[in-house]
Amino acid sequence: MKYQNPVLRGMYPDPSMCAGPNGKFYLVTSTFQYFPGVPVFESEDLINWKQVGHCLTRESQLLVPNNDTNSGIYAPTIRYNKGRFYMVVTNVSNIGNFYVYTDDIYGEWSDPIKVEQDGIDPSLFFDDDGKVYFISNGNDKDGRGYIQMSEIDISNGKKLSENEPLWYGTGGRFIEAPHMYKFGEYYYLLNAEGGTEYGHMVNYARSKNIKGPYEPCPSNPVLTNRNLGGYPLQGAGHGDIVQAPDGTWWFCHLAFRQTDKYMPYHHLGRETCMEPVVWKDDWFYIGTQNTCADNTFCKFPVANGYNEKMGYGVALLDTELPFEHKFALQKRDFTDTFETLSTKLDWCYLCNYDATKYSLNKDSFILKSGNFTIDTLKGSPTFIGTRQKEFNETMKVSVNLENQGQAGMTMYMDPNHHYDIYIENRDEKFFACLRVKIGPAECIKKEIPLSTPLANLKVVASPYGYTFFANNTEMGYADTRYLSSEVAGGFCGVFIGLYAQNGGQGTFTQFKAEHKVKK
Repeated sequence: MKYQNPVLRGMYPDPSMCAGPNGKFYLVTSTFQYFPGVPVFESEDLINWKQVGHCLTRESQLLVPNNDTNSGIYAPTIRYNKGRFYMVVTNVSNIGNFYVYTDDIYGEWSDPIKVEQDGIDPSLFFDDDGKVYFISNGNDKDGRGYIQMSEIDISNGKKLSENEPLWYGTGGRFIEAPHMYKFGEYYYLLNAEGGTEYGHMVNYARSKNIKGPYEPCPSNPVLTNRNLGGYPLQGAGHGDIVQAPDGTWWFCHLAFRQTDKYMPYHHLGRETCMEPVVWKDDWFYIGTQNTCADNTFCKFPVANGYNEKMGYGVALLDTELPFEHKFALQKRDFTDTFETLSTKLDWCYLCNYDATKYSLNKDSFILKSGNFTIDTLKGSPTFIGTRQKEFNETMKVSVNLENQGQAGMTMYMDPNHHYDIYIENRDEKFFACLRVKIGPAECIKKEIPLSTPLANLKVVASPYGYTFFANNTEMGYADTRYLSSEVAGGFCGVFIGLYAQNGGQGTFTQFKAEHKVKK
């Protein structure tokens, strides 16, 4: 009964999940400056997830004017109540906190309903008495972070009460990611602290009154990898909890895979992991419990007859379940093409894009450049991308360039950090070029002449770097660490992007991304 984390690989951060009808589960994640916003995943076993749509697919729902990894959509929460799904989120670029809803999880979602409450990482809680509460983080008059709550009218988002402070947390920095639950006679208030980096952690408290006072769990933090120096999975925190129909309990959360034991960088982004949960004395415990004096990993305690003090939980790449739960075998190695990525709904644009610049089908993409380049911080360049999901990948595409300008493939973190392999037309002379951009430093590492405007481009990725090819000629190598969050900053991960700019129009064919999991 083992499975592998992350269960969603690549940039799928800040996960939230809920149980829906017919025994299925639904999960959403952050998307920041990418469009469409907030992917929706469905699962029957909580281990294997399939994307079924996006919550934010129209400009009326999602206005993202700036190509900035600190902009756009932060930390959604999904909830199901009385036949309706709700997704509540923050757009830090303009509207602030809002929610959308749908009665058909496979269909369109409503236009935004704004809630006049500050803070980020909002959540909804539907109480047994019919009242609905809006919860977010915030700061008191002295600047101290806390979790706050107000009652709202769910039909229109109007506040029915003032913001009330609930809990200041355990003292960790950047208190965030609040979720409220009622299990039995207790209200449980979950949060994340320590920042969404190597000190990330999950804490919670409980109370018999929704307004508190809240009693912290004596084993806080209940999940953290902050003491696992060198372990491949780091940054565990920011999550959500559900109970499955078979009676088992589960916790989804973000974490990231670092490059190597001695290279604390991560460039794939923050990913979604899943952990088992057990209960003892009306407290819940998450992940693989670390209760041994020598700091080794102990087997998760079974529910019956366990008398030792529960230790903090850790997130592991290979997780052994403490209970019986049926799930399908995870598929690890796979290949993406234009057709499969369209089926998976995995293509994304940067900001609010101009649809007239794109012609997409299952065999080819035609991209026409517009007014912006992939170096720009404002506006939407002609770019369509999919997340890099594994350290070891091989990406291939054929590009036929028309007009003056350029078209190609980019390993893209943000406007100031990306590596590009492309074709360029200079007065009807064609070249294949490799460009690297790392902050203010930019250079063309190599260029070769082409006899035609057509070239086969390839990128071979390893944990440590990318090797670039044009028509089987090796163009150069560039380190992954310069595309990592530790270097570039921001909250995103690397995307495999196809782009056109500076007047170019590219016809892209034979796209293939082979994802290989290191055994």
